[in-house]
Amino acid sequence: MHWLRAGGPQRDFERFVTDSTGRLLRSAYLMTSDLTEAEDLVQETLLRVARRWPEVRAMEHPAAYARRILVNLAIDGAGQRARHAGELAASACPGLPDRAGRADVRAERDLRAVDTQEELLQALGTLPARQRAVIVLRYWEDLPETEVAAILGCSAGTVKSTASRGLARLRAAVAGGESGHPARARCAAVTSKGEITR
Repeated sequence: MHWLRAGGPQRDFERFVTDSTGRLLRSAYLMTSDLTEAEDLVQETLLRVARRWPEVRAMEHPAAYARRILVNLAIDGAGQRARHAGELAASACPGLPDRAGRADVRAERDLRAVDTQEELLQALGTLPARQRAVIVLRYWEDLPETEVAAILGCSAGTVKSTASRGLARLRAAVAGGESGHPARARCAAVTSKGEITR
């Protein structure tokens, strides 16, 4: 990475790392349920971006390129990761309440619709890796189906059907059916549009 010796590209890369690490880490955590694994995924993502930084730097949306790498790493490595059946501590999640971007309003509404943030994270943990990635990208990152399809290398129809199956499982998990917790008297329901409501 000879470009690291150059002033401008190095400063731009450092700025990119500063600006994007938090969001990448949140997404990685939501897709893995493991902070250490999430940190490893972000580190590998940034390393791959660094290797191609002069090219990535010229892209219209470098952050989207990094997100695609992250998602593919998370899905590809899902089979090698041990399943975590224990409870997910909300305190271990890196800054979820401070997330920023287009998904703020929807994410806040979603989080208010379940009893605790921990419950939502537990429910996400019950989903297979691809369904989980689709749910995170569609309803946390608030990306359109076409963009999620481009990231995952599939059709928008596949994204839609995967989201539908994922939401059904997420609804069951939030209600207590898969999370191992008793069903709550006031559980969340997921609408056909993917909104979590009371």
